[in-house]
Amino acid sequence: MTDLTMWLEATAGLTAAGGVGYAKVRAPRAYWALVGLPTTLTRFGYTYRSTMDVCGLTVQPSGLRAFMTRNVARREVQPVPPKIRRVRGTSTGLRVTLRLPAGLEPADVTAASERLRHAWGVHSVTVVETKPGFIELRMTGYDVLRRVRMPRKAAPHDMIVPVALREDGTAFERDYRKAPMALTLGANQSGKSMYQRNLIKGLAQLPVALVGVDCKRGVEQSGYAPRLSALVTTPDDAASLFGILVAEMEDRFDLLSKQGASDIWELPDALRPVPVVVLVDEVAELFLISSKKDEERRERIVTGMIRLAQMARAVGIYLEICGQRFGSDLGKGATMLRAQLTGRVVHRVNDKQTAEMGLADIAPDAVPAASLIQMDRPGTAVAADTSGGWSKIRTPAVTQEEVVAVCRKYAHLVPDLPCLEPFRPYAPAAPADSPSLVKPRPVTE
Repeated sequence: MTDLTMWLEATAGLTAAGGVGYAKVRAPRAYWALVGLPTTLTRFGYTYRSTMDVCGLTVQPSGLRAFMTRNVARREVQPVPPKIRRVRGTSTGLRVTLRLPAGLEPADVTAASERLRHAWGVHSVTVVETKPGFIELRMTGYDVLRRVRMPRKAAPHDMIVPVALREDGTAFERDYRKAPMALTLGANQSGKSMYQRNLIKGLAQLPVALVGVDCKRGVEQSGYAPRLSALVTTPDDAASLFGILVAEMEDRFDLLSKQGASDIWELPDALRPVPVVVLVDEVAELFLISSKKDEERRERIVTGMIRLAQMARAVGIYLEICGQRFGSDLGKGATMLRAQLTGRVVHRVNDKQTAEMGLADIAPDAVPAASLIQMDRPGTAVAADTSGGWSKIRTPAVTQEEVVAVCRKYAHLVPDLPCLEPFRPYAPAAPADSPSLVKPRPVTE
């Protein structure tokens, strides 16, 4: 009987250990909630002061505090670490709000984030400044980018589109009010198209006009025709389209001047023009020319894009530029256009120079991270902006059929813009299980 009990206890123990190991691999969220979070909280509480001291994140106390500690409390004077204001567990990690003592800045904690990660046994530690003197340590208990699950609250609204998941478990949002122009780079099979799909899926649900520029004969964007206000598939048509967009921009500036407003968001709803998002796929096709006679067309395209990138934010026209490589080797105007693109997203690239083209001028610290993205992690990218901040993100997997279905569902949101009517793609009604037949209408100059 004793032997049977011993065997039952051993079997139960091995089963429990195996279940925990299985949950750690296959159900990391459940494992974190049951095992990881309590363990990390205990380790954090017991080792916080010593860890901060070893990582150089403590300061000497003020003279008054040292005097009171030594002479009133009769205790040894010790260095002062950041004061813990709040500790909060999440489904993916731990959030700790700290009050920095005089002499420390957020950059000091950021520089030590890798050491803090190892000390507390978490997957990553991200430092975010919440307000002057306060920071938040966002710890993730496991690799949330291995299997992307967007937060439930992430939904498009007010020109804000959640398109990916950050390494700290929060949603990465494409905010057109804050970063009106953006550049997305990435090699083949890096997940660049997946990023665009998530972006179009979110934009399709907003009251905006979507303009597609796909010079690969429309193979990427033609399926989204039910929700597009315009689609061009050749450089010649693109030159005509950008000319019309520039004219539309000038008309909107006339409206702002007449109303005494500085941008369209100051106008009443009845007068506000509909925002326009221009989605340019493979921008290199617009820059490259095969003969001397194409130079005039290229000049029109590049000039139009630069003018829109420089001034169109105020009138609600936004650019999404996408390509594999984008630098001075594309020719005149490329560097000038890139300088106007505030948001940057760089997927896996084939060479370090491409990562530098997208990130070196705004967030040089992000270049090594973009250069080390693994091939078996499609959709992983580094997102940065002109503030200098950056984060690693990964877009959730979404099929083109899903995006096409969303475009059909919200086809009624296509606004009435007469200037774009010549470029409106023809998209006949089709069953959900059949491919979309898209035949662009002829373009009139």
